[in-house]
Amino acid sequence: MSGVVLVYSLFGSAERARAVARTLVEERLAACANILGPCTSIYEWQGKMEEGAEVPVLFKTSADRRDALMARIAQLHDYGVPAILALPVDAAHPPFATWVAEQLA
Repeated sequence: MSGVVLVYSLFGSAERARAVARTLVEERLAACANILGPCTSIYEWQGKMEEGAEVPVLFKTSADRRDALMARIAQLHDYGVPAILALPVDAAHPPFATWVAEQLA
């Protein structure tokens, strides 16, 4: 294991994604965040089929900060039930893994 964890979430706007990402990097819960291009999400919500644009974000953090990061995303999120998923990283370029650890120190 690399010690690096990716946390994935979706936001309803680029502005909200940017605000949350900036806060989490400033709070040192994430070393960095990649705000991806808008995507179309299709899902059922409260018995109704929904389709809408969302903005995915990948947060890079450490295994020991994962749970705190996920909890903080939930606090800052404007969705009642946000998708917040932790993805293990099997390997990372060692200098990058070191940089992530240094950013979170």
